Amino acid sequence: MSEPLLSNQKPRVKLNTSKRRHRRYYWAYLFITPQFILFVGLTIFPIVMSYVYSFYQWSGIGPLENFIKWENYKELFHDTKFWHDFLHSLEYMVGQTVIVMPLALIMAILFNESKIKGKTFYRTLYFLPVVTSTAIIGIVMANIFGNKDALVNNLLQTFHIIKHPIHWLDNPTLAMTVMIIVGSWKFFGIVMIYWLAGLQSISADIYEAAKIDGANFFSTLWYITLPILKPISAVILLLTVVNGLHVFDLVKTLTDGGPYFSTETIDLFIYNYAFASDGIPRMGYASSAGILFGIFVFLLSIGIGWLIKKAGQDEKVKGKS
Repeated sequence: MSEPLLSNQKPRVKLNTSKRRHRRYYWAYLFITPQFILFVGLTIFPIVMSYVYSFYQWSGIGPLENFIKWENYKELFHDTKFWHDFLHSLEYMVGQTVIVMPLALIMAILFNESKIKGKTFYRTLYFLPVVTSTAIIGIVMANIFGNKDALVNNLLQTFHIIKHPIHWLDNPTLAMTVMIIVGSWKFFGIVMIYWLAGLQSISADIYEAAKIDGANFFSTLWYITLPILKPISAVILLLTVVNGLHVFDLVKTLTDGGPYFSTETIDLFIYNYAFASDGIPRMGYASSAGILFGIFVFLLSIGIGWLIKKAGQDEKVKGKS
């Protein structure tokens, strides 16, 4: 029991808890400040200024004077080259997604099995391209596929698969195919890690119960693994799609948009107009192209986000039932 206060004693005044709480956060604010300044200066500010530049006819040098309102956007809507490059970006994205998503899932399922030996080595081997510079990969692959005496042609002729060398990067269809394959190989490892994270989140007790009930590997995969992975598969799909829509360094170093602009994507389109070396740069026009494509990516992300939400709701309904 607390002692009663004497007549000449005053009650202790409690310190302001909110002030003490804020004092604890001072150091956190101090460490966050440099990152926040860099984020605002290198991310938020360029995005805002891109919207401003899109309403000007501006070369990137000198003051903003020639305000042309919506003329850049009107010209862009009638620019057939923009829409061709737009389709090339979609083609690359769809090709990479179709290749990477299922193959990475298959490899993740194999590496998730406890019976597989040397899993760490193989995971590292598949992940190495992810941490390798894309520009370096593009340069190396350009030499591997780039001429009739390249490594790929030599191997195919050695095993008598082809009789004559193939000009991989001089054919519009083959050049895009090579770019999709190389890009898929580059991005494969990170998608496999995503799938592995989803697989390892599934409780082993579920598989044990399935084995007791007599389920084999394929029935377990179809009725247990894939349904549980449905929510995370939508997230992986979103990451894969966004990555596939933004390809610049690979196409710049591998094909430079050729042949005949058949592999030029929106990112390269923006770069060529913003930093044109064969004419006057059009920073305003490039900004409007980036904004339009950014709006498309944003809307597409919202659509995939809706799929993620719906998948989560379906799982909750199944769980309750």
